[in-house]
Amino acid sequence: MYKDILVHIPTERPMRCAIEGSISLAAQFNAHLDAVAIGYVATSAAYVMEGGAAVAAVFELERERAVERAEAALAVFGIEAANAGISYGCRALGAIPVDAAGSLGEMARLHDLSVVLQPDPAQGSFDNDVPREILFQAGGPVLFLPYTFHGAFKAGRIGICWDGSRLAARAVHDAAPFLARADEIVIITINEADAAPDEASANGLARHLGRRGLSTRTVGLSATRADIQPTILSLAADEGLDLLVMGGYGHSRLQERVLGGVTRAMLQAMTVPTLMSH
Repeated sequence: MYKDILVHIPTERPMRCAIEGSISLAAQFNAHLDAVAIGYVATSAAYVMEGGAAVAAVFELERERAVERAEAALAVFGIEAANAGISYGCRALGAIPVDAAGSLGEMARLHDLSVVLQPDPAQGSFDNDVPREILFQAGGPVLFLPYTFHGAFKAGRIGICWDGSRLAARAVHDAAPFLARADEIVIITINEADAAPDEASANGLARHLGRRGLSTRTVGLSATRADIQPTILSLAADEGLDLLVMGGYGHSRLQERVLGGVTRAMLQAMTVPTLMSH
């Protein structure tokens, strides 16, 4: 059960999606919601720290202004959370991007679920990098809300993107609280005959979920590798799905986060809230 949820509130992008989605989610699960917002200190400012007391004071002033920006974002969140009557907490940070990413990852590890906003490539901001960092560092499920999302979050109709992999299985286990409340669950396979292992087939997943009292149906599709993500989103639209559940593929290379092709494409063009686990 999700009883302790973390949400990242953007400071350099529209925040309404994250606020509305996370608060309604916390209300549904009667969960505590911790909101964190980050005012970013320019990376160049960090390099003046060794230049003496005067330049160190300039850096500290910049950090204080960054915290003020974060607090302003959280003030909006706090009003909405208080009106909703949920249990919540707020934390404002002022940090250079690399330090902010580390702090967010550490916070996410002590929450049942993290909620973030889909990156928007049209808006250049470190807020766009935060979702990917949390996915890699959290060690738990991350719910991505499309930047077009509005209103209350719901997960009545859920699609599970299943390929029999460890990451897909992790995502299914992490989504258990959503699945238990779902009105309908659709298991989505792409090229299953070529991809899914025999002992972890879609039929096997259906039997497993059935033993938990969950009714499912399976939709098997074919697509080229380049068309997997649009095929999934097309099915989600046709089926009226509220939530997709999938593994978050990727790896770290020379301190760089490298997302898998389908995961990267989903983050670029998602139209449905998506729970990912890495």
